[in-house]
Amino acid sequence: MGTTAKLLLHCPDKQGILAEVTNFITINKGNIVYLDQYVDRVENVFFMRIEWELESFLIPKEKIHDYFATLFAQKYDISFRLYFSDVKPRMAIFVSKMSHCLFDMLARYTAGEWNVEIPLIISNHPNLKPVAERFGIPFYVFPITKENKMEQEQKELELLRENKINFIVLARYMQVVSEQMIEEYPNRIINIHHSFLPAFVGAKPYHAAFVRGVKIIGATSHYVTTELDAGPIIEQDVVRITHKDTPEDLVNKGKDLEKIVLSRAVQKHIERKILAYHNKTVIFN
Repeated sequence: MGTTAKLLLHCPDKQGILAEVTNFITINKGNIVYLDQYVDRVENVFFMRIEWELESFLIPKEKIHDYFATLFAQKYDISFRLYFSDVKPRMAIFVSKMSHCLFDMLARYTAGEWNVEIPLIISNHPNLKPVAERFGIPFYVFPITKENKMEQEQKELELLRENKINFIVLARYMQVVSEQMIEEYPNRIINIHHSFLPAFVGAKPYHAAFVRGVKIIGATSHYVTTELDAGPIIEQDVVRITHKDTPEDLVNKGKDLEKIVLSRAVQKHIERKILAYHNKTVIFN
């Protein structure tokens, strides 16, 4: 398949939107290769993701956005985003000291599973620098304290802008990112939470779960908002626990789950299959 355009949109549900959008593509000789749509009957909102080949498309690539905005967005009150398959998103990874999520993502990246670029890794500790060096990715350390947090985050933001970063992944980054960074990357900061939200809070969630005798543990990946651990959820999963499992078993099972759930969420984001709306996500197949 050659270069494709990917259009994600939502708007008040009205008759004819699906037909008009598909007709716009076909009459301009675009070959549709993917179409998925959903109507939220409670809020009366229409969601759609459509992808088409550009090889014979009559409208120049750089003018598609303006054409769609003029012909349809104003008419149907559509909010939309347009992406192209030959433009790789640029991802920054934030880490602290835990390496399991970082190793998993870099292995997938190196294996060519993800259509993404990773120009840099940022950390508040130097511990994982050897991992970054092993994969040939620049590693930047910004030690953070209560006194310098604002100043250091400003330096991080400048670095992200310089490298034209499109989205951020917090791979067990043990700092709360500032409101300024969240506003600069709305629904573009992906976090992994070490439990099935809502869940056990505190520094040792698996030990707390062990004391409570839980039968499942989970992991949750979500977009970061100003409300801590309450952003739109992208991916969740669980694993079964028995009375034979020790706290160490729970930690190991939890780590396996975290890296899988985080990587699933990142892959969906890279493939442009997530549409965030209010505090929910529509995940297209």
